[in-house]
Amino acid sequence: MAGHSKWAQIKRKKAVVDARRGALFTRLVREITVAARSGGPNPDSNPRLRLAIQNARRANMPKEVIERAISKGGSGTEAYTEVLYEGYAPGGIAVLIEAMTDNTNRTVSQLRTLFSRSGGSLATAGAVAYLFHRKGLFTIPAERLPSEERFLEAMLEAGAEDVEIGEGAAIVTCPYEEFGRVQETLEQLGIEPEEATLAWVPLSYVQLPWEEAQKALRLIDQLEDHEDVQKVYHNLAMTEEIASRYVAAL
Repeated sequence: MAGHSKWAQIKRKKAVVDARRGALFTRLVREITVAARSGGPNPDSNPRLRLAIQNARRANMPKEVIERAISKGGSGTEAYTEVLYEGYAPGGIAVLIEAMTDNTNRTVSQLRTLFSRSGGSLATAGAVAYLFHRKGLFTIPAERLPSEERFLEAMLEAGAEDVEIGEGAAIVTCPYEEFGRVQETLEQLGIEPEEATLAWVPLSYVQLPWEEAQKALRLIDQLEDHEDVQKVYHNLAMTEEIASRYVAAL
């Protein structure tokens, strides 16, 4: 179930991202800017910036846009604050929200309103985070994989703690601290992930019937649409039925 949930959730997010390209560019630009500001403008010595640039290139962001975002971060002219918000969606679904904002009072007020209108609630710090752990996640299309045995051996040696190979893709999970080593190993193997990210992974998933799940998904969509929100994580079990019905309704 966990493997299906992960892959279904990734496919769902990809469908949503494809329909929201402008919002995606805004999030990527902010991440590049903040990464350059916090760790310097050189991606060779700034792993976070290197990852942000790679994700921007995967999204086909123009080179000049990437360079402009790095320049803004290096100059320190952009004053974004990184904030992690926690809450509950309908059905008791735990939600973590990574945001970048230049006005935390505005952002928290708007997010609280979204939760309240949906039948959920914004929670205090620590109320939800313990239900997740910080992990590195790599999604690799099946056609890009070398032999399964060689791939598994290389990933485990690099520090991966879980490798799931399905029909459409392989999902590699690693501890937060081993993200860079797994990334370097994939580069050495000549493998380009479809997605590479540091994510909050649920310790367990909550299953809901479609009628309840769609209420939680409606709130999650509204949160993802918010201009200050970078990423939204939740512990709703995205079964194949829920994922297919949700994508069909987009």
